[in-house]
Amino acid sequence: MTFALPAESSEFLRRLNNKSHSARNGIQTVRGNIDGREVEVLHTGVGEKICRERLAKFLQDQQFDSLISAGFAGALTDDLRVGDLLLAQNFSVIELNDRHPAFASLRICVADLLTVPRLIDSSEERNETGRKSGAAAVDMETEFIARACAAHGIPLLSLRVITDGPREPFPAPADVLFDIDHQRTPITALTMFFLTRPSRIPRLIQFAIRIAHAREILANALVATLNKL
Repeated sequence: MTFALPAESSEFLRRLNNKSHSARNGIQTVRGNIDGREVEVLHTGVGEKICRERLAKFLQDQQFDSLISAGFAGALTDDLRVGDLLLAQNFSVIELNDRHPAFASLRICVADLLTVPRLIDSSEERNETGRKSGAAAVDMETEFIARACAAHGIPLLSLRVITDGPREPFPAPADVLFDIDHQRTPITALTMFFLTRPSRIPRLIQFAIRIAHAREILANALVATLNKL
C-alpha cells in the first residue's frame, strides 16, 4: 500500500497489528497485518521524481498480490465533497464492490483521477482542469504508481479521499502549505503567512479538522477493502 505522506497514512497505520519498521534498498517501510492479511506501507513522497525513485526501490525483487494507492485528492468539480471517496477507474484494475455492507456509510464515486505536476490553488483553475480532462479529482502520484505496477504485473486499486475542492480551497497558497523540493511544510513561511493574515487562521483550523476527518474516512475504507480483497 502506498501513501504520499505520513499525514495521510497515520490513522490507517494506527490500526495495523504487529507493526514493525523495516529498511530495504534504502527506503523505509512499515509492515503489519489486519485480520491476518499482511500489509506493507510505503510513503512515496509528493510528486513524480521522488515517487518514481522510491517506488522503483520498493518493487525491486519483490512480489505482491496487489497494490493499493491511497491518500488524499483534490476535487475538480462541485459534485465531490470533502470526505467523499474516489475510486479511480482509469488506474484501477481491481474491481471494488461498493455495494458491500462495509461501504454502506461511505460516499464512493467511481470516476477518473488526473495526476498533475503541482497543487492547484484556484477554483477557476480546478474547474477548467476538470472540463478539459474529464477527471473528477487530482493527485500528484497515481499515474506513476500505475505505470510501475503495470511494468511489474501488479494489480492496482486507487482509492483516494477528497480533502479540498472548488468550494473548499486551501487556506493558503500551495507553496506555503508544502515545499515539494524539500518534501515538507515550510514552517517559517507558513507561520509568517498567517501572522500577517490573522483573519485566515480560522480557515487553517477548519482545514485541519477536515483533514483529520478525511483521514479517518480513508482508514475505514481501506480496512473494509482489505477485508474484501
